[in-house]
Amino acid sequence: MLQVYNTLTRQKEPFKPLVPGEVHMYVCGPTVYNYIHIGNARSAIAFDTIRRYFEYRGYDVTYVSNFTDVDDKIIKAANENHEEPLELADRFIDAFMEDTKAIGIQKATVNPRASQMIPEILDFVSDLIAKGYAYAVDGDVYYRARKFPDYGELSHQNIDELEQGASQHINDEETQRKEDPIDFALWKAAKPGEISWDSPWGAGRPGWHIECSVMSTTLLGNTIDIHGGGQDLEFPHHENEIAQSEAKTGQKFANYWMHNGFVTIGDDDQKMSKSLGNFITVHDIIKTVDPMTLRFFMASTQYRKPIRYSEANLKDAENNLNRLKIARDNLSYRLSQATAGADAAIDQQLDELETRFVTEMDDDINVQNGLSVLYDLTKLMNEYANAETVKTDAITAMLDKQAAWLQIFGIQFDVQQLLDSDVEDLIRQRDEARANKDFAMSDQIRDQLANQGIILEDTANGTRWRRA
Repeated sequence: MLQVYNTLTRQKEPFKPLVPGEVHMYVCGPTVYNYIHIGNARSAIAFDTIRRYFEYRGYDVTYVSNFTDVDDKIIKAANENHEEPLELADRFIDAFMEDTKAIGIQKATVNPRASQMIPEILDFVSDLIAKGYAYAVDGDVYYRARKFPDYGELSHQNIDELEQGASQHINDEETQRKEDPIDFALWKAAKPGEISWDSPWGAGRPGWHIECSVMSTTLLGNTIDIHGGGQDLEFPHHENEIAQSEAKTGQKFANYWMHNGFVTIGDDDQKMSKSLGNFITVHDIIKTVDPMTLRFFMASTQYRKPIRYSEANLKDAENNLNRLKIARDNLSYRLSQATAGADAAIDQQLDELETRFVTEMDDDINVQNGLSVLYDLTKLMNEYANAETVKTDAITAMLDKQAAWLQIFGIQFDVQQLLDSDVEDLIRQRDEARANKDFAMSDQIRDQLANQGIILEDTANGTRWRRA
């Protein structure tokens, strides 16, 4: 049975969707004021992998991930660049879509934007005021955190501890306007020159937390299966989402809360973040690193565990990915020599591998153990590629199984013609030269192919080739 770790209960739980066969999930997306760094990409990759596994298991997944395009950081960056905030947001949304496509992230079912849901946000805030959960002060609207009885349950802190933490993030002027320091903004009064919308409380813009509550409930309903995001969002963002959403609807907001671990960097394993200035953007790294290598590196660690970014770890991911590709190329080569039909022994081994793979992955998407099974499949593929006689159905079954599992990790190898006419002709000439003991010509042809990125492998079953 598929189990996921629920941050709310701090334990693994059997996954039981609201609607059998369907998964409705909301994952907090980026605030679009810059290119995403690989810490941001970790969350996108982690939940894309989770989504893909649910799909592999036969679920119909509705996946919503937002863009925060109204925010203090966006306004600041826009002012520095002398452009309108929404224009800057548009630019970095385009960059996000380009960069995430390069690293194999499926497009969300819906990518809502906060600026496109202002009417729904106003209605939501008005409802909270009417229910006594919110109050307006000088154009701002705040949520009464203490009125919500379960506030702090997700982050497993009591409200007095949270109040102490909240006091460190607000200034004296804001403290004076609030009834309680732990209260948080639902609507912010506009400052001179800022982007704003009309509201019953005056011109202003939404607070960060209300945006996700509105987008989730509007697009997925009052209760969803999974809400996801980075560990740093547990408090205050997700805590506040629960409070405002459940206060409005009277229903449970999300049945499962899933949070991914951080990307760390340096000898002291410091969290990667824009605020610390120690980040590397995806936009830059994929100029020098194969995007599929980056994806495989990030997807090869179970989503709740931290990932340590280093050149050495990237190189390990590249080597492991090459092992998988070479196994695929070598086995594909044997198709031209295979006889029709199935291989009962291979079918049985594939069934056993499938059972193991699903068992490991059903344990809270344990990709590390799942990859161990994938590497066992790779060993089987290599052994079969060197067998004296091979069957077409067995080769196809192994290639299909590898492709299906790699798809979960966001990896898809380029499909290329195994032997184009030029390469085939040169290999034939080389074989003739070797038969005639013209080793100088044989070496010359090998070097010619090598210069074109073609690597030859002489085996008992003939000459194989692969692209470097």
